[in-house]
Amino acid sequence: MIDRSPARRVRRVVTTRAGGVSRAPYDSFNLGDHVGDDPAAVAANRQRLARDLGLAPRDVVWMEQIHSRTVTVVDGPVDAPVPATDALVTATPGLALAVLTADCVPILLSDDEAGVIAAVHAGRVGARIGIVPAVLEVMRGLGAEPARIGALLGPAASGERYEVPPEMQRDVEKHLPGSASRTLKGTTGLDLRAGIARQLRAAGVGAVAVDPRCTIEDPDLFSHRRGAPTGRLASVIWVDNAAGDSE
Repeated sequence: MIDRSPARRVRRVVTTRAGGVSRAPYDSFNLGDHVGDDPAAVAANRQRLARDLGLAPRDVVWMEQIHSRTVTVVDGPVDAPVPATDALVTATPGLALAVLTADCVPILLSDDEAGVIAAVHAGRVGARIGIVPAVLEVMRGLGAEPARIGALLGPAASGERYEVPPEMQRDVEKHLPGSASRTLKGTTGLDLRAGIARQLRAAGVGAVAVDPRCTIEDPDLFSHRRGAPTGRLASVIWVDNAAGDSE
């Protein structure tokens, strides 16, 4: 039997510091519009990102991230960052969802069969209060199934370098089991990606991939902990229907 429906291809991109026009300390491909960088430089960097992705700038949807568990469904281009949210979900092909980070965990989720995708900002607070279960519930409402969902956890602060007080570690571990770590210094730390990966698997998510890069350690990435003020990386996901028909 020949399936004449368009083949869905889910694209994922994670940026680095290189290739933009921002000056120090935001050098050079800063995509965050809330960190004190020249707005014209940020706009130019975002335009370049869209161009390199083969998308119109309006087709890249940004968020006003606030460390919440708020999830917003979008079905078309918007003219400004979606206010006060930490996850975007869509079933609209060609609409790219972007999450900004500089130590927090960017999560890109997709059910390729259903054509449902999400971009999630999961910092310590958001991960602790349940942004991940919230976004999975919204994805299910649009037809996604956990067993079909694939997750990519992008570059973030690693458990070996993300040092926190013992009481904070205990609190986060209580709400996000698997996140407690020991740093290279031998102190109490957090590995949010480990906790989130465990949470995703427990929810039945079929495949979880983790980018091993640590933002604190890698000078090619922005890190608020390593040196603030600084810029923001973008992790972007979208469904590209350009593959044509499949047999």
